[in-house]
Amino acid sequence: MLGASRRSLCAGAAARRHAAAFAVSGDAAAAAAASSSPSLSPSAPPRSVTNPDPGLSRLGGKRLLSVLAAPKLNGAESLSSLKLRESALVGRRYESSAAAVDSSDAPPAEKFEYQAEVNRLMDLIVHSLYSNKEVFLRELVSNASDALDKLRYLSVTDPDLLKDGPELDIRIQTDKDNGIITIIDSGIGMTRQELVDSLGTIASSGTAKFLKTLKESQEANVDSNLIGQFGVGFYSAFLVSDKVAVSTKSPKSEKQYVWEAEAESNSYTIREEKDPEKLIPRGTCLTLYLKRDDKGFAHPERIQKLLKNYSQFVSFPIYTWQEKGFTKEVEVDEDPAEAKTEGDGEPKKEVKKKTKTVVEKYWDWELTNETQPIWLRTPKEVSTEEYNEFYKKTFNEYLDPLASSHFTTEGEVEFRSILYVPATKKEDITDRKTKNIRLYVKRVFISDDFDGELFPRYLSFVKGVVDSNDLPLNVSREILQESRIVRIMRKRLVRKAFDMILGISCSENRDDYEAFWENYGKFLKLGCMEDKENHKRIAPLLRFFSSQSNEELISLDEYVESMKPEQKAIYYIAGDSLSSAKNAPFLEKLNEMGYEVLLLIDPMDEVSLTNLNSYKDKSFVDISKEDLDLGDKNEEREKEMKQEYSQTCDWIKKRLGERVARVDVSNRLSSSPCVLVAAKFGWSANMERLMRAQSIGDTSSLDFMRSRKVFEINPEHEIIKRLNAACRINPDDPEALKAIDILFETSMISSGFTPDNPTDLSGKIYDMMSTAMAGKWASQPQPAQPSQQPAAPSSSEPEPLEAEVVEPVEAGQQK
Repeated sequence: MLGASRRSLCAGAAARRHAAAFAVSGDAAAAAAASSSPSLSPSAPPRSVTNPDPGLSRLGGKRLLSVLAAPKLNGAESLSSLKLRESALVGRRYESSAAAVDSSDAPPAEKFEYQAEVNRLMDLIVHSLYSNKEVFLRELVSNASDALDKLRYLSVTDPDLLKDGPELDIRIQTDKDNGIITIIDSGIGMTRQELVDSLGTIASSGTAKFLKTLKESQEANVDSNLIGQFGVGFYSAFLVSDKVAVSTKSPKSEKQYVWEAEAESNSYTIREEKDPEKLIPRGTCLTLYLKRDDKGFAHPERIQKLLKNYSQFVSFPIYTWQEKGFTKEVEVDEDPAEAKTEGDGEPKKEVKKKTKTVVEKYWDWELTNETQPIWLRTPKEVSTEEYNEFYKKTFNEYLDPLASSHFTTEGEVEFRSILYVPATKKEDITDRKTKNIRLYVKRVFISDDFDGELFPRYLSFVKGVVDSNDLPLNVSREILQESRIVRIMRKRLVRKAFDMILGISCSENRDDYEAFWENYGKFLKLGCMEDKENHKRIAPLLRFFSSQSNEELISLDEYVESMKPEQKAIYYIAGDSLSSAKNAPFLEKLNEMGYEVLLLIDPMDEVSLTNLNSYKDKSFVDISKEDLDLGDKNEEREKEMKQEYSQTCDWIKKRLGERVARVDVSNRLSSSPCVLVAAKFGWSANMERLMRAQSIGDTSSLDFMRSRKVFEINPEHEIIKRLNAACRINPDDPEALKAIDILFETSMISSGFTPDNPTDLSGKIYDMMSTAMAGKWASQPQPAQPSQQPAAPSSSEPEPLEAEVVEPVEAGQQK
């Protein structure tokens, strides 16, 4: 059954080749007759083909298959006009002429053993090199494209190579019933020796030899478009095939040869093709006999889907053999009852013939890769509408992107790319893997499954395509992680992404960047923590609230521009809300001096700035930490205050004990009596709150960092003056000591910390309130009960004195 199906397919191909030959000679009628012979479909009997495609005839004589190895070049040949890529040619593909001919005079097949380690390498390819089987089609189509590329370049200096047909394309046909896939290209083809050299050795590469010849010809600075290791790409066919047959014809040879091998064998055969129905003018025909579990790949729809995913942008046309249909009107048999005459001798009325619409099915070639890669065009040639349309189609988006960047990188590593910033956020900042970057090698899709190889996690929201000529087709995650080429590509992609985002921030429409920041601000803050190398690129893109911005976000550049001449640093404070940060006691003196303070209310803000350290030679200073230098020091005044309050500071420290590191006189307060500041290298109140919320299990480090606090007092405040007097007169006064406790714990709240014992604090406040209110609003004599009320006085009697006692004014004047 299988052999018969293959013979039928080859017979169809032969008929089309004869049709092509007639067409070339001008015999159109003969060509039409020949092309109408057995259908190309190998899976079923020939169908009635309506409006047959002229491409069917081209399949034979003029446009056949590609080869896998490059013919050796004469060093004297001038190849100065050729621009070829550096990579080696990957395995190629071929049409389905692999079965032995049932002819008695067919030449015997010659058997060859694989190279010593070929079995181990094949096992590596099938089980380790590729993560999914469907890449076999990508590899084989890429090899066909390479063979066409090679023919096109060589034909520049040797036009006779195209004498058998100028068409350069790839055609794929499937037999879903028998599980057969045939891949045909009209490329350069192979000789018998090239079959042995290329297909018998995985490590051998026809393209590598081709480039070596170019170098020997002293062709410097060659730009090769040929990629991959040929043997590796070809042997991917065994991912899904039990048997593979290659029928190939080189323009250099008068003979056509067939290479055949089975998946589990350690040898292969090569024979000359003698069957006239299977002879091809030029190129390669690759036939895959699929494994039982992989026959699903032989469905035309499956092949078309894989081609659109992996080979959509291959530079040569790819045709697939598809079932199609068209509608036509056909006559319906007339009802005999309606054909009777009306009355005696009356003639029949003319009845209009009835018709119905039917669908006529036929098979034809369909172009699969219609979309052209816009990244190969120069940016000036591509309109904004084209960029947006490509973005929406490629990434299934419905909104235009916020920005795009189209560029080509040359030099040590060459690649082309188009990057986009989406208008809406779909990824969470914790997602490490995205499918936002599509990597192509020579316009062949390789992967979109990356984990930081091309973009760091904080730029994972950037979408785009990257097309490199310097990577192999069989690139894996391990190769990406270790490749020096990928590291260089990553650096350049990141820089271009930052340039694109900076362009949004510089837009005249401020709303554009506000929309970007709302979606991706956290991502950039994450970049401050994870990418020290790019701090200078990230910092200008950050946005924060400030004490003078009226609830609008500002950039660090705007902050620096508005700094006072005498201001030495960029001041900031972190809080859990905009209101709490703006009204914190730490800002009192800075507000008086007119200094702007950044208000960090997002949990990631503080960590971002502490990782930046400085911006434009201005260091970041947390105003909630000790040793704040505002540049307004009066040394004599400070010395005088320290001397006057040194005893009070020691007294308060003794009372508070280990709850604070020390007690100092403050230079940052104007209206508050005291404030609790963090140690210079300790956590701020905001950071302590965040770390406490995240602490699990051992909290020893948390307790250590929490102990480093400094209690600062304002010597100008009335409460501190009274405590200073109490310290000198009666330091053991319980009320004074109680006041210290209340003062400390309330300062914890106003400074953003959480009291250790809120219930104890509230009890002390209640006691203080009771003491302060003692003697005030005392209760007054209650009026008599209604039953005991005296009769109403006469008009001549004076009003009772009790009426004056209950006046509010009088009550407020009681001592």
